[in-house]
Amino acid sequence: MTTTRFAPSPTGYIHVGNLRTALMNYLIARKAGGTFILRIDDTDPERSKEEYVDAIKQDLEWLGLHWDRIERQSDRLDRYAEAADKLREMGRFYEAFETPTELDLKRKKQLNMGKPPVYDRAALNLSDAEKEALRAERGNGVWRFKLDHERIEWNDGILGDISIDASSVSDPVLIRGDGQVLYTIASVVDDTEMGVTDVVRGSDHVTNTATQIQIIEALGGTCPRFAHHSLLTGPQGEALSKRLGTLALRDLREQGVQPMALLSLMARLGSSDPVELRSDMAELIEGFDIGRFGAAPTKFDVQDLFPLTAKHLQSLPLADVADAVAEAGVPADLAEPFWAMARENITTLADLKGWWELCRDGAEPLIADEDRDFIAEAIALLPEGPFDGETWGKWTSAVKEATGRKGKGLFMPLRKALTGMERGPEMAALLPLLQVIRAKA
Repeated sequence: MTTTRFAPSPTGYIHVGNLRTALMNYLIARKAGGTFILRIDDTDPERSKEEYVDAIKQDLEWLGLHWDRIERQSDRLDRYAEAADKLREMGRFYEAFETPTELDLKRKKQLNMGKPPVYDRAALNLSDAEKEALRAERGNGVWRFKLDHERIEWNDGILGDISIDASSVSDPVLIRGDGQVLYTIASVVDDTEMGVTDVVRGSDHVTNTATQIQIIEALGGTCPRFAHHSLLTGPQGEALSKRLGTLALRDLREQGVQPMALLSLMARLGSSDPVELRSDMAELIEGFDIGRFGAAPTKFDVQDLFPLTAKHLQSLPLADVADAVAEAGVPADLAEPFWAMARENITTLADLKGWWELCRDGAEPLIADEDRDFIAEAIALLPEGPFDGETWGKWTSAVKEATGRKGKGLFMPLRKALTGMERGPEMAALLPLLQVIRAKA
């Protein structure tokens, strides 16, 4: 069975970069009728916060990305300890004691000599006595996985055939000096024991994948299928990493972005398929193909979400937005005609409030000096209320006959006088709402 996972760290809110990973893994699982696991990567006790765990769940639920089960890495520390012991017994795990400063000096020296800046494995030459002395002086060291210096190869679902020389990569640190288990080994143990078959993540993890393949093989596991999606940039190709904090999903939700607009964009962004608004999750699942995504950096512009949001809202019946219409202050008996009038003229649901204020309170008339006599004559011809969908047409016909005005010269001054705006909803739909509100006042 196809099994995927999304493994966020609860050290902050989910942003659009995280969502890309979550959505791809979700769609793969759902398209195959498989399992989608939410795995909370909370092995860092200092930075992990329960409020962020709750926020991750809320954001995924808002988007409709429902997980089949949830796992927490903090509940599985004994499993990681067993894996570490196994690697020690195999001679693939060793303790190293260099300080960050010492490592930095080594890297600079290697670069100056034209060599790749990889760890030189000096710790492997330490005697037991030297290790004890270093522990007494510096505390426990870090634990590194000893890579086999051979080529690591796999067929990537997006990048194609990948081949990395393990000798060009430092032996990865899997456990810190304070005992904290790092992502590299925790993820391997979890993927193996949870039967994860497909892993999609950012291209910044390619080197991690190479080392993890060797760890998986050392522990006797089966490697999942890997795919590494491109990283997002800003609309001009600028690095997005520093701005991701301002692109948290909850901030987008606060700005009125609709879930289906966000999902429709992220399910196609960076692929060879055009971005198209989808009506529901089933359409997204059916049309998803990981093989259609490319390796080039992918431009993301938050402004692209708002036309999609507007288009999505236009497709919704009143029942789907009834709460928002009510929150805008619209009485229940006017909700249906109000939504029919407003839906084509909003970008987000927050815009409903302004249209209701226009209906309820009217607007400051916008009348040019040359139109004052015309407007006065037109208002005198306005029939008694209540108005209906026919009123605007009948009234403007009467005004045309009386004044000789037609076309834009007829309709625009009337719109501006009634709404204070040059553009907006169809006046035939808006006029009855304006009249009903005045009649009620």
